Amino acid sequence: MMQTQILELLYLLASVSFVLGLKWMNHPDSARRGNLLAAVGMTLAVFGTIFLAGEGGSGMSNKGIILLGLVIGTAIGTVMARRVKMTGMPQMVSFFNGMGGACAALISILEFREMQHAGGVEHAIELVTGSADGGSAMKLLIIFAGLIIGAVSFSGSIIAYGKLEDKIKDRVLPMQQLVNLLVFGGALAIAGLMVGGQLEGTLWLYITLGLALVYGILFVLPIGGADMPVVISLLNSFTGVAAACGGFLYDNNVMLMGGVLVGSAGTILTVVMCNAMNRSLTNVLIGNFGGNKGGAAAAKSGSGGTIREVSATDVAIMMKYGQKVIIVPGYGLAVAQAQHVCHELEELLEKEGVEVKYAIHPVAGRMPGHMNVLLAESNVSYDKLVEMEHINPEFNTCDVVLVVGANDVVNPAAKSDPSSPIYGMPILEVENARQVIVMKRSMKAGYAGIENELFYQPKTGMLFGDAKATLTKLVNEVKTL
Repeated sequence: MMQTQILELLYLLASVSFVLGLKWMNHPDSARRGNLLAAVGMTLAVFGTIFLAGEGGSGMSNKGIILLGLVIGTAIGTVMARRVKMTGMPQMVSFFNGMGGACAALISILEFREMQHAGGVEHAIELVTGSADGGSAMKLLIIFAGLIIGAVSFSGSIIAYGKLEDKIKDRVLPMQQLVNLLVFGGALAIAGLMVGGQLEGTLWLYITLGLALVYGILFVLPIGGADMPVVISLLNSFTGVAAACGGFLYDNNVMLMGGVLVGSAGTILTVVMCNAMNRSLTNVLIGNFGGNKGGAAAAKSGSGGTIREVSATDVAIMMKYGQKVIIVPGYGLAVAQAQHVCHELEELLEKEGVEVKYAIHPVAGRMPGHMNVLLAESNVSYDKLVEMEHINPEFNTCDVVLVVGANDVVNPAAKSDPSSPIYGMPILEVENARQVIVMKRSMKAGYAGIENELFYQPKTGMLFGDAKATLTKLVNEVKTL
C-alpha cells in the first residue's frame, strides 16, 4: 500500500514537472531549466514504474532487461545529441519522434497479444452481440488507435528525416490522394471490423499495421520542403496522442499526461505555423508547397533580371554609419555555423551606436524555433529577437537589412505574384528598408524551389560567399573603418 502511494506521488511530481517544464521552455532564459526539470520528472516516473509498479508494489519482474535497455538507449542518445550539429537538429527531432511512434505501436501489438491470450478479445467481441463488459471493447479500440497513429508517426517521421537529409526527394504518385484515402480507409475499416467482431486474429492486426506504415510514407512523401516544419510539428502531435493511448492501456496517469501535453502542444504549434503561412492545414497536406511545382515556378520567376553585387567594404560602411540595422537569419546561417560571428558583428555595431535587431519569421529554418535556438546558442539577447508581426513595421525606419542565408521568408512574390506557390504567405517585408544586403553562396533557389524577386530590386545588393567567411570579413572591415 505504501509503495502504491509513493508511486502515485512520484507520478504527480512528474506530471507537475512536465507542465512547468513546458511553460519554462516558452522563454530562452528559462528553456534550459525547463528541459532539465521535465527530464528529472521523466526519470522519477520511469524509475518509479520499474521499482514500485505492479502487484504489491514490488516493481517489474524483468528489471535487469529494462535497466540494460535504459543504459544502451541512454548511451546511444547521449552520443547522438552531442554529435549533432545545429543544422542537423530537425533531422534528429524527426528521428527521435519516429522512435516514439514506433514504441507506441509496439505497445499496442504487445497489449493485443496479451489481451488475446487472456481471452479479452473474445470478450470485446461478445460486447457487440450483447454480453461482455465495456472495458474490453474500449481497450481494443484504444489498442488500434495507438497502433495506427503510432505507425503513421513512425514511418512519416522517417520519411521526413530522409527528406531533411536530402536523401529522399518529393514524389507525387498518380492519383495520390485517392491512394492515400484507400490505404488509410482500409486500415480504419479493418480496425473497426476487428473491434466489432467481424474479423479476428493476429494476422489482421499486422495487416492494419502494414497499411498504417504505408500511409505514413505516402502521407509525407509528396509534401514539399518548405512545409516540413509544419509536418514535423504535426507528426510530433501524432506521437503524443499515441503515447496517451498507451497511458490509457496501462492506466498510467503520468504517461497519459505526457502524451496529452505533447499532442496538444504539437497541435497548437501546427495551427500557429499554418496561420503564419496564411494556409490551412489541409492545403499544407495536399498543396505540395515547395515540391515538384516549385521547379516550374522557379523557371518562370526572376528570369531576365539583373543583380547588383556589392563588396564587404561597401556593406561595412553602410552598417557602421547607419542608425538602425536589422539582421534576418536563415538556414544558410545555420549551415555555415555563423551565428557566433554574427553576434560579434552585432556587438561591434552597437559599440558604434547602431541599433541592431534580429527579424525572426515563424517558419525560418527547417523546424519550429530553429533560428531562436541557433541565436540563443551564441548568447544573442532574447530581447533582440523580434517576431515577424512586430518587426515588419520597423523596416520602414531601417537603414540596412542584412539577410543571412534566408530566402523564401523574404520573397516579395508571396504578396505580388498570385501564380507563385508561396502566394499569401506572410513574409518579412525587408524590401521596405532603405538598403537590403543579401548574403548567399549563389543565386540558387531557396527551399521552396522558386527564385526570389527581391534579389533583382534596385535597392538590393548581393554579397556572395560562405556566411561565416563573409561575416568575418564584415567584422574585420568594421574594425578597420
